[in-house]
Amino acid sequence: MSVVDPKASTNASLSIPSKPASAQSKNSQAAQSGSGGRPLLGGLSGGILTVIVVCIGLVWSVPTIGLFVSSFRPGALISTTGWWTAFAPPWNFTFDNYQQVLQAQGMGQSFLNSIIIAIPATILPVLIGAISAYALAWMDFPGRNWLFFIIIALPIIPAQATLIPILTIFTATGLTGTYAALWIAHTAAGLPFAIYMLRNFFSALPKDLIESAEIDGASHARTFYSLILPLSVPALASLAIFQFMWVWNDLLLALIFLGGSPNRAPMTVTVANLVNSFGSNYQVLTAAAFVSMLLPLIVFFSLQRYFVRGILAGSVKG
Repeated sequence: MSVVDPKASTNASLSIPSKPASAQSKNSQAAQSGSGGRPLLGGLSGGILTVIVVCIGLVWSVPTIGLFVSSFRPGALISTTGWWTAFAPPWNFTFDNYQQVLQAQGMGQSFLNSIIIAIPATILPVLIGAISAYALAWMDFPGRNWLFFIIIALPIIPAQATLIPILTIFTATGLTGTYAALWIAHTAAGLPFAIYMLRNFFSALPKDLIESAEIDGASHARTFYSLILPLSVPALASLAIFQFMWVWNDLLLALIFLGGSPNRAPMTVTVANLVNSFGSNYQVLTAAAFVSMLLPLIVFFSLQRYFVRGILAGSVKG
């Protein structure tokens, strides 16, 4: 007859299987967190971060706000009082500064000249850079990597060292003093960065998409325009923003390649002439600065919307 130990049976009946270590660690993490596994200080830290970002933005915007307010004030008040005093009554604002800039100083024609220069000088490097980047990313040909290395090494050469040879070529071909000279110069200056940026973006796209297009019989041109470009909206938008800002704010190339053509001078040249001629009339310079900022702000915020949309478009599968 077998005898059962009462102590053993009692211990067996009271024993409870312990949880795995992973389950215990999860429970401890859940106990330290709020509902849904969120950190207890997540909302607080996010609120503090928002306040810090807003404060930095306001401090960064103070000079721009002061410049904007000063552009609507008479010159006598600008020279005797600070711009913040304009918010206290009696209010004294005027549009004479903008009227003087747009009519008397020829800023309206310069604004049109800047548009004529900036739009082609932005489209050409983005388009040529996208085509070249696709070839370097997805077309197999001898010396592809070496060609890419040479292209990205070109910005190492100082731009000032190339101005005299380019000016000599433009003078010999009759391009000096024309819009085409600036289009070519800005396109050549922006292509290395455009190719570098877009080639890296195109290379990161899924290879299965390109192979599926090849299986379906799509040519490289069809794949580029129907597949690559729609997927590359974030890179194209950001590149267009950078290139447009560089061209719009350029002064050096405009002074050199346009020569003495005041009827084709962009806004940067006209504003520089205003500084030399009306250095004491600060209110004229502030109005001219905001006239020159109008279109870049519109382009930036418009393309920023497409930039964010392009990023979010590929963030969710299905």
